[in-house]
Amino acid sequence: MTFDLTPEQLGFRDRLRRLAADVVAPGAGQRDQEQRFPTEVITRLAGEGLLGVTVPVACGGLGLDPLSFALAIEEVARQDGSVALILASHNSLACGHLLLAGTPEQQRRWLPELASGRRLGAWALAEAESGSDAAAMKTQAERATGGWRLNGVKMFVTQGTTAGLYIVLARTAAEAKKPHGISAFLLEAGTPGLQPGRPLSKFGCRASDTATLVLRDVVVPEENLLGREGEGFFAAKQLLDHGRIGIAAMAVGLARACLEDAVGYAGKRQQFGQPLGKFQAIQWMLADMGTELEAARLLVHRAAVLQGAGRPCSRESAMAKLFASEAASRAANKALQIHGGYGYLSSLPVERYLRDAKLCEIGEGTSEIQRMVIAKSILNS
Repeated sequence: MTFDLTPEQLGFRDRLRRLAADVVAPGAGQRDQEQRFPTEVITRLAGEGLLGVTVPVACGGLGLDPLSFALAIEEVARQDGSVALILASHNSLACGHLLLAGTPEQQRRWLPELASGRRLGAWALAEAESGSDAAAMKTQAERATGGWRLNGVKMFVTQGTTAGLYIVLARTAAEAKKPHGISAFLLEAGTPGLQPGRPLSKFGCRASDTATLVLRDVVVPEENLLGREGEGFFAAKQLLDHGRIGIAAMAVGLARACLEDAVGYAGKRQQFGQPLGKFQAIQWMLADMGTELEAARLLVHRAAVLQGAGRPCSRESAMAKLFASEAASRAANKALQIHGGYGYLSSLPVERYLRDAKLCEIGEGTSEIQRMVIAKSILNS
């Protein structure tokens, strides 16, 4: 089922499906086991323009719409959740923040670097004591000669050790009532005082690079202030609306992987003299998986279409992420159950799908936060 895709979007999706099968799928399980960043895969995908899907052509990107981006993330996630997470965060948050708030000079300087893959982008919002309550961040940016001086520690930074450009949110007005007084800054890798921590060992998406980021007297020039001073958090909220579409699309790709693998296994695995797919208990699980997959995809596509039209999509993106992420976890559990003992082994990808899917219920706003966003929107409508 599609959301009225154009011939161009269908062609793009089909090309990405082939590319993901040829480039992303090989070695996905081994990269996960080794917790090894997929450098060679990202290089290949950068050559196909996938590190700048919605970046304008004039800035080195593909210049495509948000729905095309969602299609790309689904196809990549079908093969490897870690690679999908890298693409989603780089495009939605790093490139997205520059597109949303960057000056023409900042966009000309940095977007070609990001879109080409010469630099990966990282977006540093969360801290150890301010996860869901991101506006309670403690990282400070104080005025210094010619710019700012940053101090603090950021947590759960995707591309934390591999990024070439960091977008760091920090408090610029300590006395301001949250969420006011927060600003965003562009920091190049290698800037004195900017120190990534070691990659964190994670439950899922283990080939993705997640790390802490320590800032000790990091001096940032005035021209690296991204957006208006004190308004960084409001830009972040808009970015998260858009970023949730990418994570939801990732969940759809993982749910599809679960369904397709479960169908294949149920068709060939014999028990009691017949294929598993002949048993009603298995059929009902597959029916639930298929139904929820279609519903999740439609929610994702609706949110992406609204974003592409420049219309508000906060509620729709929250609904898409909430439903798709939880549907992916349910699909992964059912797929593992259908595979039985074999699904529990790391030699098959089903257990990896389950671990990767859980991230979608947490990253860029937990399911509980999505329910808060949705409920508030409904009550205020």
